[in-house]
Amino acid sequence: MVEEGALLWKPTDEVVRDSKIARYREWLGRSEDDYPHLWRWSVEHPEEFWSSIWEYFQVIGERGDGPVITGTMPGAEWFPHARINYAANALARAAEAPEKTAVVFRNESGLRRTLTNAQLLEEVARVRAGLARLGVGVGDRVVAYLPNIPEALIAFLATASLGAVWSSCSPDFGAPSVIDRFSQIEPKVLIAVDGYRYGGKAFDRTATVRDIAAKLPTLRATVWVPYLADPAAPGRPATEHAGTGAAGGEVLDWHALRGGAEPGAAEPVVFEQVPFGHPLWVLYSSGTTGLPKPIVHGHGGIVLEHLKSLSFHQDLGPQDVFFWYTTTGWMMWNYLIGGLLVGATIVLYDGSATEPDTGALWRLAAEEGVTYFGTGAPYIMACQKAGLRPAGLERLRGIGSTGSPLPPEGFAWVYSAVKPDVQLGSFSGGTDVCTGFVGHVPLLPIRAGVITCRCMGAPVEAFDPEGRPVTGEVGELVLTGPMPSMPVMFWNDPSGERYRASYFAEYPGVWRHGDWIKIMPDGGCVIYGRSDSTLNRGGVRMGTSEFYRVVERFEEIADSLVIDTGALGREGRLLLFVTMAPGHTLTEEFAARLRRTLRSELSPRHVPDEIREVPGIPRTLSGKKLEVPVRKILQGTPVEQAANPDALANPEVLTHFIPEKPVEG
Repeated sequence: MVEEGALLWKPTDEVVRDSKIARYREWLGRSEDDYPHLWRWSVEHPEEFWSSIWEYFQVIGERGDGPVITGTMPGAEWFPHARINYAANALARAAEAPEKTAVVFRNESGLRRTLTNAQLLEEVARVRAGLARLGVGVGDRVVAYLPNIPEALIAFLATASLGAVWSSCSPDFGAPSVIDRFSQIEPKVLIAVDGYRYGGKAFDRTATVRDIAAKLPTLRATVWVPYLADPAAPGRPATEHAGTGAAGGEVLDWHALRGGAEPGAAEPVVFEQVPFGHPLWVLYSSGTTGLPKPIVHGHGGIVLEHLKSLSFHQDLGPQDVFFWYTTTGWMMWNYLIGGLLVGATIVLYDGSATEPDTGALWRLAAEEGVTYFGTGAPYIMACQKAGLRPAGLERLRGIGSTGSPLPPEGFAWVYSAVKPDVQLGSFSGGTDVCTGFVGHVPLLPIRAGVITCRCMGAPVEAFDPEGRPVTGEVGELVLTGPMPSMPVMFWNDPSGERYRASYFAEYPGVWRHGDWIKIMPDGGCVIYGRSDSTLNRGGVRMGTSEFYRVVERFEEIADSLVIDTGALGREGRLLLFVTMAPGHTLTEEFAARLRRTLRSELSPRHVPDEIREVPGIPRTLSGKKLEVPVRKILQGTPVEQAANPDALANPEVLTHFIPEKPVEG
């Protein structure tokens, strides 16, 4: 095992000098501050800090007079007199560098398309005019059932420019899952794809789209994007869809929405200036155990947060090529397109990360000259298990990992197999704020398995059971003060009751995020998994991440899930479910070896009472393991009540966790 905390990289004087955060520090006149002091200032003086972000990045909008923030959590309001538009800031580079490449699109079939800043601006203008013709205005909702293709980005920016509200789902979502989300916000326009390709297979979604449209009675129009029919040019007419279907209002295709093909015919984009907290988009919780929560973020909060995070923590700017492997159904898509705010070229990819093999994304990065490569921790671990040694990454200087904790072995693989001088940033945050609370900063060294720091402006603490901050101990991840990108509301929650219950029920006036975190004396952090799926053995709380770190290091194991069936005051059984790698089966000899390893490397408390083989581990559409729903199934909750199958990537595996009789502690 790689020792947690082992030093892997430390910044040179040149790296520090050239970093975006060092330049900001000098601009502030705080060049002597080390990072912990700078962070402390940012959270103890949020008015000064966030006001400086607006000024430093020369945010486009009207700052307005009056305070930066009024009220306290959960009712804090930022920049109450400001007017702003996200799209105006994202497209600001078009006039400065019209011929610079803004967007590169690739898919698993090898298709490549690009858009310059000027071309992106023109396409946004065309689609904006099309949406306006359909009656879309300030506050109306536009929803999309699209893969990670340029049309999704264009439609979003056009929607935002109008002051309308965006929401999207990836086309691998089933109809019930999409309807559960979109029906809550009563959209006026649906933009949908005819199908997509994944893992070398084609998936026709025309029947699914018609089903979705039929269940959205507020639609005035359905717009088809013929991506499956013609992925190289989905802007061409697709008349087979036009006028079909009784539901969904007017039916047209993307070609018609954008007003035909005449170049240069679009009118200039007008950006509707809206209040700072005006809804920008609606993201959703996973919806595994109930109706997904519709989380609303505001224009201003996202602009300020993404400028800060992408510049100071990812260290991105106009010279960068920014890639993150994501779909439109995950908040990392919203984060990726934020690269436009700092002038970076963004790379959109549609398809499987492992088609035709595990090294596909690294080859893409090499071919496109990617400077910052983002992915989920499971992909890094899969590359490590496959023994990959990516090549051709001369321009790469940053790697981001998120989605789940990255174990020390993943850190070590990056530095031994990818690039010894790259900056690897493990980040943790969430859909709730569309950013990271904790992550990397170029001013600090990188240690195996350790998240470098708490992010600027994020007042993160670890709370013990009595609600007191602790250092060097595992506690609840909380935020003791507000951030601008916290939700402005949940949709259809006028009293704010659902919002308060989600984050503020445990500690009044303090945001409880639901993760276990240990904050070290030097400010480094380790995330141990969700606090609602804690292992509690012999009175000792244990996070699931350290368990998976040991189990999934075995080449014989493809995936795993650990469940503690105990309850408050009652010891339960510790059950380990494993999906074996191809060519391997769970034998008594292997199970015994696994138990011995858990005992020696963790503790006797970590030795499972039972190890079971299952054909797959249930995961959400964004890749998170279903620890809590499986625990409920084991205790007798029917599958259909424990988890919404339409919110899962592989719902068929849930039946393998149904016990012959409910498990008791």
